[in-house]
Amino acid sequence: MNPSLKKPRESVDLLNSSELTQSTFPDEVLEKVLSLVQSHKDRNSASLVCKDWYNAERWTRTKLFIGNCYSVSPEIVARRFPKIKSVTLKGKPRFSDFNLVPENWGADIQAWLDVFAKVYPFLEELRLKRMAVSDESLEFLAKSFHGFKVLSLLSCDGFSTDGISSIATHCKSLTELDIQENGMDDISGSWLSCFPDDFASLEVLNFASLNSEISIDALERLVSRCKSLRVLKVNKNVTLSHLQRLLVQAPQLVELGTGCFLPELTSRQYAELESAFSNCKHLHTISGLWEAHRYLPVLYAACAGLTFLNLSYATIRSGEFSKLLAHCPNLRRLWVLDTVKDKGLEAVGTSCPLLEELRVFPADPFDEDIVHGVTESGFVAVSAGCPKLQYVLYFCRRMTNAAVATIVRNCPDFTHFRLCIMNPCQPDHLTNEPMDEAFGAVVKTCTKLQRLSVSGLLTDLTFEYIGKYAKNLETLSVAFAGSSDWGMQSVLEGCPKLRKLEIRDCPFGNAALLSGLEKYESMRCLWMSACSVTMNGCRLLAQERPRLNVEVIKDENSDDFADKLYVYRSVAGRRRDAPPFVVTL
Repeated sequence: MNPSLKKPRESVDLLNSSELTQSTFPDEVLEKVLSLVQSHKDRNSASLVCKDWYNAERWTRTKLFIGNCYSVSPEIVARRFPKIKSVTLKGKPRFSDFNLVPENWGADIQAWLDVFAKVYPFLEELRLKRMAVSDESLEFLAKSFHGFKVLSLLSCDGFSTDGISSIATHCKSLTELDIQENGMDDISGSWLSCFPDDFASLEVLNFASLNSEISIDALERLVSRCKSLRVLKVNKNVTLSHLQRLLVQAPQLVELGTGCFLPELTSRQYAELESAFSNCKHLHTISGLWEAHRYLPVLYAACAGLTFLNLSYATIRSGEFSKLLAHCPNLRRLWVLDTVKDKGLEAVGTSCPLLEELRVFPADPFDEDIVHGVTESGFVAVSAGCPKLQYVLYFCRRMTNAAVATIVRNCPDFTHFRLCIMNPCQPDHLTNEPMDEAFGAVVKTCTKLQRLSVSGLLTDLTFEYIGKYAKNLETLSVAFAGSSDWGMQSVLEGCPKLRKLEIRDCPFGNAALLSGLEKYESMRCLWMSACSVTMNGCRLLAQERPRLNVEVIKDENSDDFADKLYVYRSVAGRRRDAPPFVVTL
């Protein structure tokens, strides 16, 4: 096997072409074939075949995915790929979603924009996740790329609606503006009025997570002009009467985020809204539904074609939820709050036989005395009626080994199994035993498993099971679990496809960390926080594997222990923008 194949995905695109042999295929044939290949993974593999394939892939790639913005530099990217039009870039570690990464950690987009403006003036798409984005960067972006079409910001921070106003004002060819769950300063909704009067190219508009009041007249004018608009997700300041006016202007929508189901409607308004929904013949996704309880029946006419129903912001009860699901026989994806209770999940098992993805979120995760929620019986009921289930994210306050064994027996094709028992170190509530056998059943039964999140009272036995049976596992998230270093060692030694390992509040120490010396260079990243790893252990890792970036986020009260450790492979070396509290070893 070519040793280059063992290198991580982020660096595959940057291999030196002198390492490769030559092909006998004509360049024109190679470039034509490779231009048809869309998968990042497949293109990476193709670039390793030989020198000619490497060069052909280099000249035909227009889309770039970078899973860690520090795994490579923008200058290296620019030298390697001359024709990039679309970039997807991820920044901070995922645990920043849980406030475990300090502010000003890094991942600023501006350094990338500076390079892109010089080498990719034809850039059309930029999709950012967990990046630091300023208003100045958004204005620079809007003015530097005159054919720019797509901006997606997910879990980013540092900007305000003023930056969005720059995008609306200057990006004359914009087709997608997607703003989701960002830590931004929501100053006002006036940005909607910044689109030029003749602007009509928008196909995707999502501002559901913004809080400010907006001009419904400006929004309605924009929607009426954009005849190709297919995705519209508004915030909760858009009322039902406003929504009705928007739907009349855009019956072609395929995805809709509804806004708030308040205030009261007259009989005439109700009938008009119901008619508007019935005229949306192409809807396959509905989300939003804030305060939706009383008026949920207006959706019934549009439910038959739905494949995705996102109720993760709707505190809907089991009775009204069950009635809604009876009209949704074709659902493939369902997100709900645990206010639906087990009774509501029983309705999922009865009404949604084609379901492939289920996410159940806690309505109030911090109230330990809360009585409502979902349990193992609701999960079992879904699995009994939804044999096609492949992806689950399930927050609950109790679970049993037997229930999980039943669930995976009913649904053996899970690729993503994320079970979050919210009380740390919670055992099987019936037997008081650890939850080892539950996750043992998952990895033994679900041979296609790619992502696993474990929780509850777990010993090293769980991790022995994972190392022995989870041969396709790529991402593992662990919290408040394990007995000794042996648990982490079992995973690192036994999971050949592991790419991301995330660990917090576990007893794993230096021996566990250093057992991955042969593994980390083929992984995207390792995160460890509140474990037993010392600074000396981190230094030894850095000495043994100099091609890794070993970063420690220091706690002021800890000199010997590495409070937070982030390890990743980079072809760019140490990052140049590390703040003082990040020590790179």
